[in-house]
Amino acid sequence: MNFASDNWAGAHSAIAQRLLEAAAGFSAPYGTSELDRKIEQRFNELFEREVAVYFVSTGTAANSLALAAVNRPGGVVFCHREAHLLEDECGAPEFFTHGARLVPVDGDNGKIDPARLKAEIERFPPDFVHAGQPMAISMTQATEIGTLYRPDEMAAIADLAGTYRLPLHMDGARFANALAALQLTPAEMTWKRGVDVVSFGGTKNGCWCAEALVFMNPEQARDLPFIRKRAGQLFSKSRFIACQFEAYLQDGLWLDLARHANAMAERLRQGIVQSGQARLAWHPEANEVFCIVDKAHAAELQEKGAVFYQWHPPRARPDLLSPDEALIRLVTSFATEAGQVDRFLELLG
Repeated sequence: MNFASDNWAGAHSAIAQRLLEAAAGFSAPYGTSELDRKIEQRFNELFEREVAVYFVSTGTAANSLALAAVNRPGGVVFCHREAHLLEDECGAPEFFTHGARLVPVDGDNGKIDPARLKAEIERFPPDFVHAGQPMAISMTQATEIGTLYRPDEMAAIADLAGTYRLPLHMDGARFANALAALQLTPAEMTWKRGVDVVSFGGTKNGCWCAEALVFMNPEQARDLPFIRKRAGQLFSKSRFIACQFEAYLQDGLWLDLARHANAMAERLRQGIVQSGQARLAWHPEANEVFCIVDKAHAAELQEKGAVFYQWHPPRARPDLLSPDEALIRLVTSFATEAGQVDRFLELLG
């Protein structure tokens, strides 16, 4: 009954098998092999246009290098107040951009509010050198609390990015889960909605260690090869990331895995709604479910083998919990089994 994170899950068997096959023989290094080129072309097909693709090892590296590629002197990046970029990356975005600042933007349900975003951007007038200058906007899809930006919401953020000539970055650590839930194509969830750069995650959805940085306009990534090398993210044996993406994207496996994780989250949601011992904190839309239980009951669940994290309530919801309640996060993955969900719900009551 492990619901701590989709990071805790292993690798899908098809991906593990492809890694084993790639371990044999010799292959050109540093992203120059035939397999690397093949997967780059596969991303072109996936996004329905020519894109620039760079493999990295972690989502933090993808996010940080995306911002480094669009860096400006005195740069300011706007993101949601609870964004992983701001809360959970140990200053890596600031480090790799050599000092860009992350400015939090409030918004309900884990999503940037366009009106508040506009107000924050306008705090940095172009002629006021002391404040620095807007550099980028970053949105997370799916969000840190398991909600989703709908197409019109993405478009509203993109409109502001266009108005202020700011590149729009998407942190897609759970890109597949969002895509499967919204039933969109990769193109419809990115450049057709104004997104310029995507941190395309695979690790949380069945890969061993595979993340990609995807630029919708290759010209925007002209310095990325040097930035990636300097950051220690240019792998000599890059075929071991390429082969994971080969198996991941083949025959829609990546979406099948995401649909399963989402379905297990929905199974959890339904059980919690029917439970007399817990309540949903908000409606889950991907593969993360947040619910509220008594602190004593949360401890009892953990003692009986359930693995999950207690979570801080969003800053916009300070009144979410009573003093004796806990907010817990339950994350499902491609490896979550229905029996595990049902056992948890049985213990929950």
